[in-house]
Amino acid sequence: MPLQSSARALKKPLRLDDEVRFLRSWIEKPLHMGAVMPSGKLLARTMAQYVDPNSEGPVIELGPGTGAITSALIEQGVDQKRLVLVEYNPSFCSLLRDRYPQATVVQGDAYTLRASLGDTLKQPASAVVSGLPLVTKPMMIRLKLIRDAFAALSPGAPFVQFTYSVVPPIPKSLPGVSTEASERIWMNLPPARVWVYRKH
Repeated sequence: MPLQSSARALKKPLRLDDEVRFLRSWIEKPLHMGAVMPSGKLLARTMAQYVDPNSEGPVIELGPGTGAITSALIEQGVDQKRLVLVEYNPSFCSLLRDRYPQATVVQGDAYTLRASLGDTLKQPASAVVSGLPLVTKPMMIRLKLIRDAFAALSPGAPFVQFTYSVVPPIPKSLPGVSTEASERIWMNLPPARVWVYRKH
């Protein structure tokens, strides 16, 4: 078997395994999961492109799951040592520690971000990237999350969130906050859009 096809054969079961893990967790606790399946490669890459790999400070990922977006961040050039992965699910935490041994994995609830991070951050973060199911939460919880994220971020640094919804997950009209959105990513199942919020 050629080397390339044997590498592909090794990779495919891993992806399927991730999908099984996601499904199992979604069946057990559907509202804790942002998706039924891991984020598609194109969606993950789109999210990662809003993170400057040359910026200083940690990159916080909320709800990394099995690491689809984490891998895209590393491919984008973000040093694994800068990653702070906040994951609620203990089995995903142990998987993330195995896959990304240089990253900091925090088992905690991203919706209580300040308490979950504790004194993990030694300097302001250069980005927060979120795979959380924001639209399943009441608006006050979403606004508290983005407020806590901005408190952890450097001024002007991005809070990156994807959604399957056609409306933004957090209102575009927050005072002092600029908002941008990607094109709709039709290749993702279901189609998704990336929203980026910055506080100046």
